Amino acid sequence: MKKSFIYILLLSLVFNACEKDDICLSSVTPKLILRFYDAANPSTLKSVQNISVWVQGKDTLSNYKSANLDSIAIPLNTNASQTVYNIKKNSVNGNIVNNSTNQLTITYTTEDVYVSRSCGFKTIFNTVTITASNGWVQSFTPSTLTTINNETKAHVKIFH
Repeated sequence: MKKSFIYILLLSLVFNACEKDDICLSSVTPKLILRFYDAANPSTLKSVQNISVWVQGKDTLSNYKSANLDSIAIPLNTNASQTVYNIKKNSVNGNIVNNSTNQLTITYTTEDVYVSRSCGFKTIFNTVTITASNGWVQSFTPSTLTTINNETKAHVKIFH
């Protein structure tokens, strides 16, 4: 009887020591979503041919290397107040003569928000300002955003 009592006691201690699985189902730090539109017809999406995207001084992002896309989601540096991206389009694959590059400078303030024990913190970007160098981008809207806290829709429309 004592032996079974000890087993039951040990078994109950083992089960009480277990915790629920911590699985993060919430979104993490949001990316900046850029959507490309036709400058001649602003309501029409227009893919960028052979787009390549890279952070200033870094390698090209693998998802955006010579791809034909009408939108991109790019991460912002959570440890800085500015991220500089180069976005290159090439109207003819492999023809260097047709390369055209724009540089987007995104400045912001960061705010860390606690999500949960399993997810930890995520960063929200506030007071976002975007500027662009001269190149293939004709215009974009808006140039300032109050906050980037989700990835549910495009944050910036770029016309080319």
